[in-house]
Order: sequence, then structure tokens, then C-alpha cells
Amino acid sequence: MANSRFEYVKQYERIDRLLPETYIVIRIDGKGFHKFTKKHEFEKPNDLRCLSLMNAAARVVMSEFTDIVLAYGDSDEYSFIWSKSTELYERRENKLVSHVCSLFTSAFVFNWPRYFDMPLLSLPSFDGRAVLYPNISVLRDYLNWRQVDCHINNLYNTTFWALIQKGGLTNTKAEEYLKGTVSSQKHEILFSQFHINYNNELEIYKKGSIWVREPEENESAPSKHEKYSTKQKRKMGLRLLHVSIIDNQFWDSRPYLNILLN
Repeated sequence: MANSRFEYVKQYERIDRLLPETYIVIRIDGKGFHKFTKKHEFEKPNDLRCLSLMNAAARVVMSEFTDIVLAYGDSDEYSFIWSKSTELYERRENKLVSHVCSLFTSAFVFNWPRYFDMPLLSLPSFDGRAVLYPNISVLRDYLNWRQVDCHINNLYNTTFWALIQKGGLTNTKAEEYLKGTVSSQKHEILFSQFHINYNNELEIYKKGSIWVREPEENESAPSKHEKYSTKQKRKMGLRLLHVSIIDNQFWDSRPYLNILLN
């Protein structure tokens, strides 16, 4: 590009390179989704169509960025966990966050007709942030936090909407009824009043969604002595799970994740 006397304006750009040797998590959240879900008459307490659409959009993001090792989604949010060694866009925060947000949003809109038989009545949008974590232990605690939050919110929402849809309470009365209750009491309300065994609810509602890279069929997982190249990453397939990420079993059965994450 030819230089010009106007090029000095570049000095006003902020240098926003994320710290090296840290795990990058980019979390996107729906903006104004309460109004969006109401306008599009989403099913309560969960709309499987929207959750499936969110998962489809997340898959597009992970297919585009091979340095994303796994992703966790619940409700109108998704967290994308990047390899610690990624140097994509020189780790510039604005580039990474804006690209993930724009790609996720466009994939959400593009795939909308696959899951909904009504047109979009308003524009969905997502904001994003990048958070850095220093080690695997803290990174796993972040994922644990999001999945626990999923469980707490879903149990509350399942009970709340049962009181409204099956119990005939107003929103305000349902909120008052549940005020101060603990998990065991919500389970009891669901079972004793509405014959709903919460444990039988779909796992996607209780545990959220996990996209993870796994060796494709006939491909061996990397050894701990092996440096994972970009070419090798392309041999990893994407798998959608609705399981506990808190249990050690998730990680113990996938020892290669530590290699990919580093």
C-alpha cells in the first residue's frame, strides 16, 4: 500500500493484543433477547428450536476457527475456548471478538429458516467479550461455573413456568411462590404438584451444549509428545454433547484436549 501524508492517523489506533500464554475465552450473549423471544413466541421454559439454532451457529464459528478447541452454550450465550498458543490476528482482542460475534450472528440469521417456520420479525444481535485465564484449573472452573449456572436457571425456569402453565399462577405470584426456595424444594414442587420428574428433562436443558473436537474415525488422538499442527487439527471432527463438563470423566476420557488447549 502506498504511503501518504494521511497515514499518521494510524498512530491513534489502540494496541489491544491479548496477553500471550493465556487461555482466551470469547463469550457472546444475546442482546435484548427477552424481547426477541417474546416477539417470536418462543416456547417456555425452553425452546429446542432456538437451542438447536444456537448450536448450529456455534458449529459455524468452530469450523471457521480451528484454534477453538471447545465451546459451551446455554440459553442465549456461547463461550468459545481457544488454544493457549493461538496467534490468530496477532491475538488482537477487537479482531477476535468482532469476528466471532459477526460470524455467529450471521450464521444465526442464515440458519433461522431451518429451525423456525416464521420469518424474523426483528434483528437478533450478540455482544461479546474476551476473558483470559492463566491455567487449565481456572479455565475448567469457568466452564463449571457456566454449567452450574445453566442447571440453576433451568431448574428455576422449569418450576416457574410449571406454576404458570399448569398451576394457573400469574408471573408475580409464581415469583413470590418460589422466593427463598432451594433446589430440593423446587424438585418437590415439580413432582408433587405437576408429576414432573426433573431428572427426566432433556439433558440439553439441564447441562447445556458442548462442542468438542475429537479425532475423526480412523484417526488416532495425539500423544503427549506430539506437537499438534494446523494440518492435524483439520483431522479432528466436531461432536456435540450434552453431558457434565464438571465431572473428571469428561476430561479423563479426552486427554488430548490438554494438548489441543496448549
